[in-house]
Amino acid sequence: MDQNVTWWKFDEVETFMRAGFEAVGVPDFEAKSCAEVLIAADQRGVDSHGVGRYKPIYLDRIWAGIQNPKTNFDVVKETPTTAVIDGHNGMGLYIATRAMEMAIEKADKYGLGMTVVRNSTHYGAAFYYARMAVENGMIGMTTTNARPSIAPTWGVEPMLGTNPMTWGMPSDEDFPFMLDCATSVTQRGKLELYDRLGKDLPDGWVIGQDGSYRHDTKQVLVDLTKDLAALTPLGGQGEDLGGYKGYGYGTDLHPRRERA
Repeated sequence: MDQNVTWWKFDEVETFMRAGFEAVGVPDFEAKSCAEVLIAADQRGVDSHGVGRYKPIYLDRIWAGIQNPKTNFDVVKETPTTAVIDGHNGMGLYIATRAMEMAIEKADKYGLGMTVVRNSTHYGAAFYYARMAVENGMIGMTTTNARPSIAPTWGVEPMLGTNPMTWGMPSDEDFPFMLDCATSVTQRGKLELYDRLGKDLPDGWVIGQDGSYRHDTKQVLVDLTKDLAALTPLGGQGEDLGGYKGYGYGTDLHPRRERA
């Protein structure tokens, strides 16, 4: 085992994140919810969406004024089975939790519940919200759009978000069926993890402006923000391995979320 690794207990890390959120102005009940979502990713081994994103995705955006630490959860339209929510750029982790709670309440009463959110922010690992439905004996589904980072088939310019599709279903096993995956071969959180580990990227994950594979992790993270690099769609670059399928899924999900 690497002697340079320091191991922390999950509850200690969760407490740290909660206190940090409160310190930047997040109300205690929202901070608790946000920390629970993030630590759940680490507990499942999804290191790309846990505490590693705590500062760069959440704290930095609050400090930059991009994200509001106090959430205004505004239900702008509602029917017995649906609701449209405006999150006013608050804490996406908390907004998504409350939105799924509303959907579960509606489904429990009417057999179906669906909520959509606009003006939200990054909501962490999508599986968490589908799992909420599963824990209530229901099938759960969640998706979201994201900033452009995927190049379309035969293209090199990032035009689509990683737009994950996530389902959770109860089963007759000791565990439910869960599927949480982006519509790209990989996503930025995994690149950030590779950067922290000092690892180069494998073939097929990222392409440069000339269409060739990129492996220089640290510079790729910089170039993604400048549209000088792009993730490949699920299935990979070109058509041979079905890259157009990932491109199609990502394209379909993006306008659906925009209309919401």
